[in-house]
Amino acid sequence: MDNYKEVEGKRVHDHRFGKNTMSTLARCIWVPCPVIIGAGPSGLAVAACLKERGIPSLILEKANCIASLWKLKTYDRLRLHLPKQFCELPFMPFPENFPTYPTKTQFVAYLELYKNSFGLVPVFNKTVVSAEFDDQCGFWRIKTLGLKQEETEYVSQWLIVATGENADEVVPRIDGMDDFGGPILHTSSYKSGLLFLGKDVLVVGCENSGMEVSLDLCNSNARPSLVVRDSVHVLPQEMLGKSTFGLSMWLLKWFPVRLVDRFLLLVSRFMLGDTEKFGLHRPEFGPLELKNRSGKTPVLDVGTLAKIKSGNIKVCLGIKRITHRAVEFVDGKKENFDAIILATGYKSNVPQWLKEADMFSEEDGMPKEAFPRGWKGERGLYAVGFTKRGLLGASFDAKKIAEDIERQWKAEATNFMPYIHPLTSS
Repeated sequence: MDNYKEVEGKRVHDHRFGKNTMSTLARCIWVPCPVIIGAGPSGLAVAACLKERGIPSLILEKANCIASLWKLKTYDRLRLHLPKQFCELPFMPFPENFPTYPTKTQFVAYLELYKNSFGLVPVFNKTVVSAEFDDQCGFWRIKTLGLKQEETEYVSQWLIVATGENADEVVPRIDGMDDFGGPILHTSSYKSGLLFLGKDVLVVGCENSGMEVSLDLCNSNARPSLVVRDSVHVLPQEMLGKSTFGLSMWLLKWFPVRLVDRFLLLVSRFMLGDTEKFGLHRPEFGPLELKNRSGKTPVLDVGTLAKIKSGNIKVCLGIKRITHRAVEFVDGKKENFDAIILATGYKSNVPQWLKEADMFSEEDGMPKEAFPRGWKGERGLYAVGFTKRGLLGASFDAKKIAEDIERQWKAEATNFMPYIHPLTSS
């Protein structure tokens, strides 16, 4: 951090901070470039886009590695749900020898290569506890805690939120959970079905992760049951020799959403049969319209439906209560289980630390403005990776943010140069 000004408990005089500013933290660091919170794919993408325009950045990451969600909180069998061309980050495609749907290990390797190719050096083990715009000095103050609870405050003109939609696990409170007496874990702690060999396992949640974990358990000779509380669209991963996602994007260039939805559901019915027969009821809106309205992603089937049809994976209704080693469902049925896995997803944690009420919703931690307008806030605040459109949306955000900051960077170049000189103490 050679270009950053640091003050260690000194009273300093600086025209940008007002007279005789006192640093109350152990370390207060002035950062003359954008600060990015999060070293996942979104954070790396925006840092690379900035660097391509000659703008450095400081990436702060609470974990000890990049892409901590992928490295530390995903199951072994995970692959990208979409073809690799729809998941690449700006300026660097996946290696040609990677399969159409890269594995978890391959995707992480790609991100490491991406980081190294652009010379990105995140600062790890820095948990942001608050970020607030200081009206008096006109900059963002980002306070962090390190591994030993040491405090550091970073001060910057630009703050880029890249913590994403999947920062914290969603763990519902179900009546009787404390009485179960067996393991109850979130999918973030699930690695392989081999740990549940011969066990009766209840998977709560029927989106992509719940479907895949159920399949993995079944292939590992466990006996999974799947809770399907809400309606869900299940589509084949590929249609007519093309990825369902890619085909959808192509059709949307020529036809309205509702017509494309009708086509997708017609082909799905032909390929998968009537999912209603197996307890998988389709929503009122088509898969693409539902995605646009609520952000809920359709399930791309990778083999789970065949196991449901064969009876190897049972479908259950919603849970009424949990008892000792058993679960009672809303239809009155009661079954015994050895373990419960919560495939209940993730949520944004932005409201926990960002002291700002205009750009992000307190309710769900997402930008109030929908895609494609949700990337920019006021006073140098930006968001990347909150589009509910995966890595394609993150890449769009990253490019727009870099363009916007570059305009400011060039406009302020004359005034910016003195900022890299050491602060003088009074």
